[in-house]
Amino acid sequence: MNPALGNALRSGFLLFAFAVLGSGILAYTFHLTRATIAASEEREKLALITQALPPQWFDNDLLADAIELPPTEELGTTEPSLVYRARLKGEPSALVFEAVAPDGYGGRIRLLVAVKVNGEVAGVRVVTHNETPGLGDYIDAARSDWIRVFEGTSLTGIPPMQWKVQKDGGVFPYRAGATITPRAVVKAVQRTLSFYEKEGAALFNRPARSTKEPRR
Repeated sequence: MNPALGNALRSGFLLFAFAVLGSGILAYTFHLTRATIAASEEREKLALITQALPPQWFDNDLLADAIELPPTEELGTTEPSLVYRARLKGEPSALVFEAVAPDGYGGRIRLLVAVKVNGEVAGVRVVTHNETPGLGDYIDAARSDWIRVFEGTSLTGIPPMQWKVQKDGGVFPYRAGATITPRAVVKAVQRTLSFYEKEGAALFNRPARSTKEPRR
């Protein structure tokens, strides 16, 4: 055999062997850590949900009692979203919606909106946003209490025309120089309540799709 060809074959075989060995180590490591990673992701997801809906409002596994909705105009979603169903002693107590305010200053603001069975907002939390730091980010519960203004609000408690920031004649406070962001969130919460008013009761009766399964 030509010496040069022999060297090339040996080098190729060594590279192939290292590639197979590296892939095997990665696969084995993934297998060992998969359950730990999944458990960590579940804890993080549940921790965020329970910021919007306090634990005293449910005793079921929210992540195992979710349903998937198609893109829904009222929720501002352009992709399938999840609704987490809260039950207390077997009875429906609240729904937690994944909703979107599409018209934030920096674009889409992803929210969790928890609505009690009586139509009152239990809580709202911002999941992600791209608002201007120092102005728009006061919607983040970690930096401000502003997002708590929705707790206890409802469509019956506040007339439709007052679901606006105070600058626009509504009841919700805003920060000077940063009107667009709270305006977008207020509209998103109102739309979510409207959707709950139309569809909420029926959503409790649909078959669950555990969020522990991968999304389609």
